[in-house]
Amino acid sequence: MVGKRHLRTGEPFASAADAPVPPCPLCGREIVRGPSADEHHLVPRSQGGKATELVHRICHRKIHATFSEKELARHFHTWAALRAHPEMADFIAWVAKKPPEYWDRTARPRRRR
Repeated sequence: MVGKRHLRTGEPFASAADAPVPPCPLCGREIVRGPSADEHHLVPRSQGGKATELVHRICHRKIHATFSEKELARHFHTWAALRAHPEMADFIAWVAKKPPEYWDRTARPRRRR
């Protein structure tokens, strides 16, 4: 059995799972690590984006069900722009009443990108 590595002070290394998780940048609710959390590229990878942020899976699905990757890259590459869109604002008001672990299958877009 392999034990945890310790610093010279004798304290175990802090893992990424132990780090506090900031609230969801879209809806503002607490994020619980696990199946209800996803990483989102504000600028899609296909459009040259690299940075990711942790969001709820339901929020992530709603973003991609509402916008194409080109729309995300051109007009909705900030959290403020996403929150200002009327359809997203309605979604945020609805999801704010749900618990942090809530996840529901959001419909995929009908159009192909």
